[in-house]
Amino acid sequence: MSETFTSVAQEEAGFRDRTRLSFDLDADICVIGAGLAGLSVALEAARLGASVAVLEGRHIGWNASGNQLGTVMPGFALPLTDLIERIGFEDARELWALSKEGAEFVRSNATEANMPGIALSEGVIEVSNVDAGDRLISRLQMLHEDFDTEVEGWQVDRVRAALKTDHYFHGVHYPRAFQVDGRKYVHGLAALARRAGARIFEDTPVVSIDHSGIRKRIVTPSARLRASHIVLAGNVHLGAPLRRLSETLLPVWRYAGITAPLGERLNEIIAFKGSVMDSDGVDHFRIVDGDRLMWESPETTWAARPQRFAGSVRRRIRSIFPELGPVDITETFGGATGQTVHGMPQIGQLRKGLWVASGFGRQGMNTSAMAGQLIARSILWGDERWKLFSPFELVWAGGATGRVAGQLVGVWGRASSAAAGSLARYRERARAKDREREARLAEANRAAGTGPRRPPANVSPAVRPSVPPGARPRPAPPPQPASGEVEPAPHDGGVSQ
Repeated sequence: MSETFTSVAQEEAGFRDRTRLSFDLDADICVIGAGLAGLSVALEAARLGASVAVLEGRHIGWNASGNQLGTVMPGFALPLTDLIERIGFEDARELWALSKEGAEFVRSNATEANMPGIALSEGVIEVSNVDAGDRLISRLQMLHEDFDTEVEGWQVDRVRAALKTDHYFHGVHYPRAFQVDGRKYVHGLAALARRAGARIFEDTPVVSIDHSGIRKRIVTPSARLRASHIVLAGNVHLGAPLRRLSETLLPVWRYAGITAPLGERLNEIIAFKGSVMDSDGVDHFRIVDGDRLMWESPETTWAARPQRFAGSVRRRIRSIFPELGPVDITETFGGATGQTVHGMPQIGQLRKGLWVASGFGRQGMNTSAMAGQLIARSILWGDERWKLFSPFELVWAGGATGRVAGQLVGVWGRASSAAAGSLARYRERARAKDREREARLAEANRAAGTGPRRPPANVSPAVRPSVPPGARPRPAPPPQPASGEVEPAPHDGGVSQ
């Protein structure tokens, strides 16, 4: 998923000067793209002893990788039930385990010793826009029992104690999920890769690639590079030499904003200190810097200036947390990700020595880390678990028509989510009003003494008269006169004669 966080100057991350490739070079592995996926491949391969060169057309983390919330949790964009239906239960379990390994790869790197100021914090909660208690139970059982994932279900009261809003109902809490400063992480990853021996060249776009033969040839504006393996990790900006791959991705932009400091009122209204995301993929937010709120806006398939989305972020915050009152958006930023048609990342070998690690839109940081491990270990160790992604082939994303369709689907999905949420809240309010009305009626009956009467305590239930529901009780017959007595004449109110 495309996420966002405060930008960090390159000087803070240890990159005062950009190095361009200006001389011919040989390497074992050439990685094209210095985002999260490319740098993860470079770091893992360099740690395993390979010579690695990374080529980046602009600068490290310039796009979505350097503009993200930094949320790290297991799983994929494709819902787990759909994943099982697509590839079967056992393969789905293995892919899920790989996604957990990717999350642990990030955790092991994102330490204060490796990346000062990384600000790792624990916990992610996925909240529901509708009352989905029954589905929540089955999902929790599947995650815990079948996929060995530490999760806990939050009832509505607990969710609303942590988030003072009636927009959310039940929640799934991932206590082992976490978040980091995303901008610092991508630059810290580059620093670790360089420390392990990888060479990173910025402002070095790829002009052409010849992937035939044992030694592949890569041409840049000022130098040539030869490598045994090429890893394409450039997302939707791979350019003309790799247009066929780029066209399998739907470009999606997502923008975010950070509010001005909100003081103590923010912590009173949002008590949860981890990341919060809704089950429909509309809202994604968390507290940063103690009293500022970082919030992602809905996605779009067309590029725009990030400042244009400040208003939509502000309105969204106001609609979910009206008690915060008016907020100022002081920073806006965003980036483009590539989303695949099938909803899974593209990881694997296209042909001998030509690898792809792409399509991480909506996937989260864990999947790019997982891809780096899988590809590096496959090249150097012969690990073939990347073949688990073989069912998810390269599929054309539809070009401009696909972008229009994607935008319409996104708008329809957000509208459907909003409508379902409004209906769920309406029903909840109606149920609450019914309960209040019944309570007031019962109290009035008790005060007037006209409530339902109970039979005398000394009357056995066996001898209580049985009256069918809805029937009026029949009056008891008049007493018959004893033998020898004269029955009195009926009294009709007239004068006795």
